[in-house]
Amino acid sequence: MKDDNFLKENNARQLWHPMGHPGQLQANTPVIVTKAEGSTLEDIDGTRRIDAAGGLWCANLGYSNDVVKEAIAKQLYDLPYYSAFAGTTNPMAIEAAYMVRDFFAEDGIGRVFFTSGGSDSVETCLRLARQYHRIKGAPARTKFLSLKKGYHGTHFGGASVNGNNRFRIGYEPLLAGCFHLPSPYSYRNPFDESDPEKLAQKIAAVMEDEIAFQGAETIAAFIMEPILGAGGVIVPHETFMPLMREICDRHGILMIADEVICGFGRTGAWSGSRLWGVKPDLMSVAKGITSAYFPVGAALISEAVAEVFETAGPDGNIFHGYTYSAHPVGAAAVAACLSETLRLDTKTNAAARGTQMFEGVQALAAKYDIIGDVRGGHGLMTGVELVSDRATKTPLDAETMGRINAAILDSGTMVRMLGNTVAMSPPLVITEAEVNTILASLDTALASV
Repeated sequence: MKDDNFLKENNARQLWHPMGHPGQLQANTPVIVTKAEGSTLEDIDGTRRIDAAGGLWCANLGYSNDVVKEAIAKQLYDLPYYSAFAGTTNPMAIEAAYMVRDFFAEDGIGRVFFTSGGSDSVETCLRLARQYHRIKGAPARTKFLSLKKGYHGTHFGGASVNGNNRFRIGYEPLLAGCFHLPSPYSYRNPFDESDPEKLAQKIAAVMEDEIAFQGAETIAAFIMEPILGAGGVIVPHETFMPLMREICDRHGILMIADEVICGFGRTGAWSGSRLWGVKPDLMSVAKGITSAYFPVGAALISEAVAEVFETAGPDGNIFHGYTYSAHPVGAAAVAACLSETLRLDTKTNAAARGTQMFEGVQALAAKYDIIGDVRGGHGLMTGVELVSDRATKTPLDAETMGRINAAILDSGTMVRMLGNTVAMSPPLVITEAEVNTILASLDTALASV
């Protein structure tokens, strides 16, 4: 590896980073992370920080799980790669698929289609939804409904159902036939409705109206995150997802649960769908499936949907897939990660530490008027929306948000800024003391700015 001076000199010169302006990153170079242990990161200068972002909502087991590392290393020596396209497979893919299916059996899942990540998984679910209706003799069902503020990756299909225009405007026109419903965002919504349960009912009414306008016979699926992550950690009322499920069932529309963030214990339940008591038709997962030790995702298919494909004629052929689908090294990471996730019962720690973080930030809200809204309370997903005026809910400006982010970094914590919201989603193995450090960093940063 090149020396530190080379790395600093070339930082952001050749490498274009996701989700950033290449020119600005050359002027304000990214933090170079060189080591990680447990829930702590170390940068090129030796500065250590608690990773309150959990990488990108994904480092569920932290950075020191030797069981997962050893499983990956062993598989690299046994079989580093072979295709899982029809006709060949590998032992670890079979084992990993069995374990994933078993993990989500309570959610009604019966089949697993491996991908290389969350965007791939969403794309796969969208395609399977359309094909499902074609097999059923309803090829006109091609449209998709989703939520504003929802995030579903960056492929053209995922970007098309995304509900945040930052991921859309530069790439339009996107996939036709995608329509967005209001978000269950009780702090800001077009109804000026602060009661989450009443807001859920109003969005359900909008959904009914949109289905009537589009024609139920033209809609393939509705996709939502059980808790909206990148949109700012938006937690719907407990009745919201069941309401959406009931409407979908009544109109023959498939429900896709985007569990890329919520799955594998992040919400304090093994899936966000299970948290709300809903069984979806399709699920997209990634992130926690390997805790980011290897890039893997999966589209999960319910028993009912699987039966339609498996008993169909030629229309049941799945002409879709990825070079690295069911990659043996990735499958080894999946099997080891799921074993460790269950052994450590990470959802229980996520629930306890999530309550600690949520209550800690609520205490800070009583101290700082700059905190407009605190969202979370279900596992390790907390959003802190900052405003310049509580009465008008005016979002804090980007320059001040940048200073707050820098102050949080200086005080020993890495967070993620989502517009005017500070998002925190640390590893699910984080300790009580480390959560206190995160809260202290936030306190120090708000006080300084």
